Amino acid sequence: MNDALIMAIGLAILSIASGMLGLGVAFAAVPFLGIFLHDLVHEVQPLSLVLNGVTALFSLLGFARSGLVDWRQAILLAIVTTAVAPLGAWLAQHIDARWLWAFYFLAVAFLAWRMFLPDKAEEAGAAAAAGKPNHSLALTLAVPISVVAGMLGVGPGFLLLPTLILLRYEPKHAAAINALAVTPPSFSALIPHLATARIDLTLAAVLVAVGAIGSFVGARVTSLYVPGKRLKQGFGVLIVVMTAYKLFQILNK
Repeated sequence: MNDALIMAIGLAILSIASGMLGLGVAFAAVPFLGIFLHDLVHEVQPLSLVLNGVTALFSLLGFARSGLVDWRQAILLAIVTTAVAPLGAWLAQHIDARWLWAFYFLAVAFLAWRMFLPDKAEEAGAAAAAGKPNHSLALTLAVPISVVAGMLGVGPGFLLLPTLILLRYEPKHAAAINALAVTPPSFSALIPHLATARIDLTLAAVLVAVGAIGSFVGARVTSLYVPGKRLKQGFGVLIVVMTAYKLFQILNK
């Protein structure tokens, strides 16, 4: 089995999982693609950002079919994340890759911590019914989240989703809003990479098609069938396993 086929199969699985949470696939794709592509800034990040934008968009379409998108809040968040994400991507061009991976692993630790707190997540979801989501704080926190995500080349969804849940957004609505909020910044963060990106267009086309289908399917599965608690725990396990493998690779070079 050649690398391209393994990448396509792996990305299909990751896209379904990330589509379920409206994340865009880049947060999981960065360590996965890093197994096969070894230049983080010029190969992995540009391709991951393209995939993130496409998968988030198709995840959004899946959630929209179920009427879960709060369009006003999602558009406001998208404006903030799109404007700020290129700053992080520009910083990535001037920071040693080892520091970028350090930021990445810290972000993974935060996400895994949030994923494996089911009781608190449930309390946050229950609070959404009792109180209004804190829209203003969500917009404020979207700024540093977008800078960090732009530096990592992953899109802001992986940090924005647990933040929205903590701010009393109901989990499925948070995932739907997240899908729109991370779509345009994925492409705006790509701009600083355009002059130096090295992407195999044939491979990229295959991965984009696989990712689009997988993320749409994932969003529909979440909308119709999947309890939020189990979904978040499963995705947390998936990301931690892949990232641990990438860390093992880095330490053994």
